[in-house]
Amino acid sequence: MATAGTRGDGMRRANLSLVLRTVHREGPRSRAALTEATGLNRSTIADLVAELQRAGLVVERASDAQGRVGRPSPIVVPDPRVVAIAANPEVDALDIGAIALDGTILARERVDQRTLLTPERTAALIAETVETWRRGPLAAAQIVGVGLAVPGPVRASDGLVREAPHLGWTDAPLADLVTDATGLTAHVANDAALGALAEYLFGAARGAHDVVYLNGGASGIGGAVIVGGTPLGGAGGYAGEFGQNRPGIVDATDRRAAEGVLEDEVSRAHLLAAVELDGGDDAALAAALASASDPVARAEVDRQRRILATALANAANVLNPAVVVLGGFLAVLAGRDLAGLDAAVRAQTVPACAEGLRLAVAELGGDRLLVGAAEAVFEAALFPGR
Repeated sequence: MATAGTRGDGMRRANLSLVLRTVHREGPRSRAALTEATGLNRSTIADLVAELQRAGLVVERASDAQGRVGRPSPIVVPDPRVVAIAANPEVDALDIGAIALDGTILARERVDQRTLLTPERTAALIAETVETWRRGPLAAAQIVGVGLAVPGPVRASDGLVREAPHLGWTDAPLADLVTDATGLTAHVANDAALGALAEYLFGAARGAHDVVYLNGGASGIGGAVIVGGTPLGGAGGYAGEFGQNRPGIVDATDRRAAEGVLEDEVSRAHLLAAVELDGGDDAALAAALASASDPVARAEVDRQRRILATALANAANVLNPAVVVLGGFLAVLAGRDLAGLDAAVRAQTVPACAEGLRLAVAELGGDRLLVGAAEAVFEAALFPGR
């Protein structure tokens, strides 16, 4: 049984988290706006903001309001010196960034790889990069942890990477390796789950409560589902593996892999081959597709869009989301003709499920996985006990 003191301490911690989460996720606020947003009284807000300032988590800045009568209220903003390191290991590169609590990306690097990353090499590269940044852009930073977005199922209970098949990882203790290498607490989750979180909080799905997210990367297609504002994890934390579903292919000539799954048919590698690129990021792929005049490339895009439309319609029929968000190379495919893909999805969706359905590309673009990985760090370090 909790004592009155511990109940009071718990309530205060919850209120501190509420204020900090509000300015982090909703943007800078005056104390008056925080009073309205949180339902707490003015004196409590003043006390909480002062404590968060002493802890180095927020700062108050002068309002830029002009022409108003009276003294402008200072604005409470997250302290940009509070930083999370975020990383996404893939088959062709390690993407790593430093993201401040106010959303600013302070540093970013893509480390291209000619051979597959191992968990040990991933941890070493992150440690080397962080050490370099500590002598440069992060010299004054308060680094609160490392978040990793991994292309494969991750056990929710302890962050064990059960399998990252395209990287060749099985039961990899990546969190422990990164913590040992950097001295920072590491948090590991599936890349699509983190991309969904980022788009739900800050991007194309903001304001929606029921979301399907599909992420297309060099390792294939992952997915995630948010139901009623809560991520759907499943019994072990592995829910959302849309890329492993068997696609419905009406025209047999559209099939590229006998008994293949969705990610075998809708594939970044197939698109790169169609435009004769050896590699590159999604921006390079989009540019190549936009300038492609070869009918073979156009046919490959059309083939993949047909199969993707059926997969999205299946997801809409089963889950009835308000919005379906596509990230990575799937956003490139959709962006070729978003209205056309939307029509193809609706043509295969139960009319009731199609009502109010919105198809969107990820607004955070190439930052989505790093933003999601950073958010996992902030959630664990700064907003515990939700």
